[in-house]
Order: sequence, then C-alpha cells, then structure tokens
Amino acid sequence: MEEQKNNPLHGKTLQMILEYLVDYYGWEHLGYKININCFTNNPSIKSSLKFLRRTPWARQQVEELYLKTIRR
Repeated sequence: MEEQKNNPLHGKTLQMILEYLVDYYGWEHLGYKININCFTNNPSIKSSLKFLRRTPWARQQVEELYLKTIRR
C-alpha cells in the first residue's frame, strides 16, 4: 500500500481514464493526440476499451496523456 500513495493512477480504472479524456478532448481531438483507429474510426468507449486492454503500447499512451492532462 505504501508504494501506491504517490501513484496518480491508483484507483483509476481504464474506463474512468478513457471517459475523462473523451469528456475533456472529445473523440476527434483525442484521435488527433493519439492516432489509433479506435479513436478515429467510429469510436466508442466499449470498442476502445477492448483494444486498449489488449494493446499495452496504446494503453500506455492513453495513461500518459491522462497524467499530462490532470497536471494542467
């Protein structure tokens, strides 16, 4: 538990992170910032979560964008 106290992602689900980013940027701008097909071609939370859970590099980009966004 000690290790997690300074981790801003602790307690955040991927769905919570994605919904926050979609609310903040919108799908179009999110697809511009992270150019992956699930954000640019007929995007939905469900399809994006499915892709992000299977693709570590894409999930990492989403988490990094989330961290940059909340620090503003």
